[in-house]
Amino acid sequence: MLPIALVLTGAATAAPDPATSISAPRFDPPSPTQAPVALLADISSGQVLFARAADKRMIPASMTKAMTALVVFDLIKQGKLNEDAIVTVSPAAARLAGKGTTLNLRAGEKVPLGDLLMGTTVVSANDAAVALAEAALGSSDTFIQTMNAYAQALGMGGSRFASVNGLPDGGKTYVTANDMIRLAAALVAEHPQLYRKYSGQKSMIWRGRPYDSRSPFAGVLPGADGIKTGHTREAGFNFLGAVERDGRRLVLVIGNAPTEAARADASRGLAEWGYRAWDSRAFLTPGFVVGAARVQGGDAREVQLTVPRAFALSLPKGSTAVPIGKIVYRGPLKAPLAKGQQVARLEITIPGQPGYALPLVTAKAVGPAGAIDRIVGGLLGLFE
Repeated sequence: MLPIALVLTGAATAAPDPATSISAPRFDPPSPTQAPVALLADISSGQVLFARAADKRMIPASMTKAMTALVVFDLIKQGKLNEDAIVTVSPAAARLAGKGTTLNLRAGEKVPLGDLLMGTTVVSANDAAVALAEAALGSSDTFIQTMNAYAQALGMGGSRFASVNGLPDGGKTYVTANDMIRLAAALVAEHPQLYRKYSGQKSMIWRGRPYDSRSPFAGVLPGADGIKTGHTREAGFNFLGAVERDGRRLVLVIGNAPTEAARADASRGLAEWGYRAWDSRAFLTPGFVVGAARVQGGDAREVQLTVPRAFALSLPKGSTAVPIGKIVYRGPLKAPLAKGQQVARLEITIPGQPGYALPLVTAKAVGPAGAIDRIVGGLLGLFE
């Protein structure tokens, strides 16, 4: 485990802005011409490795379907949807046949829900996305409301969804690259089995013939397993991509690329740069006590803090930099506190890199103070 210097503070401060590019030797990210919007994040460490226009509003086109998939994955996980359920295609879904990429669904046709989901994620079929949304929540409008509720819960403050498939809607649907990284992280972390099944496939068989994915990663880049392309004349060529190698997960966004070839080159080059120009090192694991926070009104006067999951540390190859961490929380914390409750953040500074923050949770529960605890706490407070 790498050394880390810590400073404790009880004052809340604004989270750092990660939208800063970093240079690492030997490998170059895509040029602004090749990819006007570009973002590479290491999910394993919580760090942004490269960012260009990461908070710029952009039209996602069919990247929208990544949020459609997240909502459906969650409904399946909750037991409210079944992949084997048979869906009757509505006239509204069938009317989209031939509009962009589609499965050419027919009104009244009966299709397994899993096929509609695969058609949405792999083929990017616009009609399949509508049929899926209607089967899931009764109507596209209700489904869109749910998409936006999920976006809000994920902290996607720069994004809004007005369709389930990303067809042109006059700019009503928009996202940011930073928000799409949050979406990708949720897909991977919250639904690993469904994600593996429905993301990153090269093709699906429909009506006896293969329908290919347009992903620049599928079957080409080692470790690639997702997630979603998008293209319209207005949006340009977009891609939300994900790769995992040796337990290290990178997610990237390429936006507004001028051609399909430029999108492919930019996304593959950026992913390879992330692995080849950066080292991943063991850093923090759950149970490791990072520090403590003061508690008010509890059966303990402080609570130890740890991380909710393992976090690696990404450093440019050859770097010997030592991270400096500062625990920040709004304190004192008010009891009772549950074990694993997120109450603080660890702001990390690494020389030559943008700062970033990791969540901190309580290492144990803190109950409400009893009568004696309150008396002792009051007395001790006189000497502070």
